[in-house]
Amino acid sequence: MIRILQLPLGPLQTNCYVLADLDTKQAAVIDPSWDGRAIAEQARQQGWTISHILLTHTHFDHVGGLAELKALSGAPIYVHPDATAMLSNAPRAAMIWGITIDPPPPPDVLLQGDETIQVGTLLLDVLYTPGHAPGHVCFHLAAEKVLFDGDVLFQDSIGRTDLPGGDYDLLLTSIRDKLLPLPDETAVLSGHGPATTIGDERRTNPFLT
Repeated sequence: MIRILQLPLGPLQTNCYVLADLDTKQAAVIDPSWDGRAIAEQARQQGWTISHILLTHTHFDHVGGLAELKALSGAPIYVHPDATAMLSNAPRAAMIWGITIDPPPPPDVLLQGDETIQVGTLLLDVLYTPGHAPGHVCFHLAAEKVLFDGDVLFQDSIGRTDLPGGDYDLLLTSIRDKLLPLPDETAVLSGHGPATTIGDERRTNPFLT
């Protein structure tokens, strides 16, 4: 059995997700966007041990709580190698917006984009989905038909591509090649806003129809 906590955090209300395997009490934090202590406390209150920190990408609003969460949990940080430069630059990028974040620690595990990560008994497939940001990946929990997709696909929208490293055509290719083949009922848990499904976005998303 699984449980998923959605925590909109920080000045941009970026969704952080805590995915727990209730059988083993292990949990993965996906995109610790802000306030690592609050994220760790949520897990502690549930009796979960944070065993993984998974980054879809490294825009500053997705890693604002990373340093604190790493210090509190000791869990390894997983990120695609193409996202490491942006991770190092996150505090400077945040300053442009008048926001201060702690310097993020370096990653522990570099993802290639085609592997499977095990959290307790749960298996997350890593999908390489660049376009919104360099080294962007999604995490697909196929058995439960759940996709943690960062800032690739939103309800009736797609990720912006006007930031450094963005590429509109590449983003659409990632969506069409990696996300749209998933089952219609797959829940899409995005970095901002409400959940949607692959089927709904295939039918009604103005960027895809």
